[in-house]
Amino acid sequence: MKLNKEVFESILNAYPYEIVFCDMNHTIQWMNEAAKKRYKGRIEIGQSIFNCHNINSQSKIKNFLELAKNNEGEFFESVSTKRPEREFFVPVKDKNKQLIGYFERHEILWTDGDPEESVMNYWDKRR
Repeated sequence: MKLNKEVFESILNAYPYEIVFCDMNHTIQWMNEAAKKRYKGRIEIGQSIFNCHNINSQSKIKNFLELAKNNEGEFFESVSTKRPEREFFVPVKDKNKQLIGYFERHEILWTDGDPEESVMNYWDKRR
């Protein structure tokens, strides 16, 4: 099997959490299927990610982006008060270690209820 854009998109679309990739200008360049489903009608590819963030969140994102220029890896943002999930800021760098964009990663806080349940089923029941 040859690894190409279609394979990578399929992998990211299989991931049950939202991925919204933004460039250095905070423009949404790509969304996986989970993100398209969750944010339908609120944000779209080609729009600013700031269309769905308040002024405090916008400031946090800008600060994380500045920190990411000199660091590797993701940054913990917060635990959402709207949904029981943790939020992370994930910088994306090219092969030359140059920052090319970022995405937010959301992770559901699990309960002890049924640890073997798939993430997708667990997520769908919480919506």
